[in-house]
Amino acid sequence: MTPTHEGAGTQAGAWKSRGFDERSADERIADELERCARLGTPAASERLHELDHEWDTDRVIETEVAMVGLVGLALGAFWRRELLVLPALVAANMLVHARTGHYPLSPVLRRLGFRTAREIERERHALKALRGDYSPDDTPAPASRGAPGQSPATDGGKPSELH
Repeated sequence: MTPTHEGAGTQAGAWKSRGFDERSADERIADELERCARLGTPAASERLHELDHEWDTDRVIETEVAMVGLVGLALGAFWRRELLVLPALVAANMLVHARTGHYPLSPVLRRLGFRTAREIERERHALKALRGDYSPDDTPAPASRGAPGQSPATDGGKPSELH
């Protein structure tokens, strides 16, 4: 299983082949943005398409749990009953993941090059900004439109329409 449906020749395939190393996800995203800035809008559009098909760690975990659970059930039912411990173990690990956000195989998945959904989304938004998809109207308005020192709840002594 790879992080993308794409082949190893794509940039996403290259991302996977690098795996998790001492470089932070931010540094790797910065390198990708630099490459897309150098190559132009078509490269950014291609990378966005690749990101649409990239598997995040949660998707891989869900797939792994389902596969091991079903295989464990089948092996336990038709071969050796002791193998019914497999679905119990993956269910327990999934419960830990649901409660704490930690999954025992997460470090292995990171080393294989899988990223969190948040990391993928950060790269997606940065590429869209680089490509010019966002207009100036897309920026959030400041919290306060009053004079400096006034609270956001008031506008010159009058209650704000926000409250």
